[in-house]
Amino acid sequence: MRAIQQVEFGGPEVLKLVELPVPEPAEGEVLVRVSRAGVNFADTHQREDQYVARQSLPLTPGSEVAGVREDTGQRVVALCGHGGYAEYALAPADRVFPIPEGLDDGTALALLLQGLTAWHLYRTCARIADGESVLVVSGAGGVGSLAVQLARPMGAGRVIATASSEEKRALCLSLGADAAIDGDPDGLRDRLLEANEGREVDVVLEMAGGPVFDVALRAMADMGRLVVYGISSREQNEVRTGRLLKRSQSIVGFWLFHYLERTEHLATPLAELFALAASGQVRAVVGETYGLSEARRAQEDLAARRTRGKLLLDPSR
Repeated sequence: MRAIQQVEFGGPEVLKLVELPVPEPAEGEVLVRVSRAGVNFADTHQREDQYVARQSLPLTPGSEVAGVREDTGQRVVALCGHGGYAEYALAPADRVFPIPEGLDDGTALALLLQGLTAWHLYRTCARIADGESVLVVSGAGGVGSLAVQLARPMGAGRVIATASSEEKRALCLSLGADAAIDGDPDGLRDRLLEANEGREVDVVLEMAGGPVFDVALRAMADMGRLVVYGISSREQNEVRTGRLLKRSQSIVGFWLFHYLERTEHLATPLAELFALAASGQVRAVVGETYGLSEARRAQEDLAARRTRGKLLLDPSR
């Protein structure tokens, strides 16, 4: 089968298109014939072995796929962990979910890893209360575009998003944000307070790290919660505990893969996400589909912030 493999860690140039044997499923595993593979920012960290979990070589990237079960012929999405950038992928049987009729592969994939992340940011981590204001950093991205839309169904009041261009800010507004502002750290706190009608924000969903994290924390209200689910800037932050104590603020870290061992953390929220999509309350923003041979370009475009929404790979080209 055609697959992307790397035998060393490094830049996008280590991603090579190769021929590999079709994997054989072990007991409790499902073999999926891949129609689309999801591309995520975490893939760029894994490529350099700078991800939350240490990686091993050789590595076929790709943590999620949509396709057809080889044993039943059922259309599914699957969390495979690794191996998704290929024509066939293995996944644990309890991490394989049927795609509802009428839902396309791109939408189903967007609602899988990124949709589940957005759901847990609100429900599990921030535990948002009715009417609270929300700041979604990078609201035009894969997780961000879904988090903007989920804010209202989750009970949020005012919703503010950051984005790096006028086009992306217009997208955030079309998805339901009350305000969309430039995410550049310079002057961000003032823009955020103005967008929130002079008030500090209650909940922050943050995936950049570095200066953006520091500014967002300074713009957060008493008893506010800042949820960290990424470090796209690759800049770590330090926090003074006295500040958290004085303002009763919380900082919560989230990594979806800690939640994979309990089915209720996956199946129940995913069913809710599929229902919201079917009712039109949530629209997955599906970005460009690249050929498998273009995996390098896909990661380069993602890292350079030239993309929006969910990026896909098509293993047939």
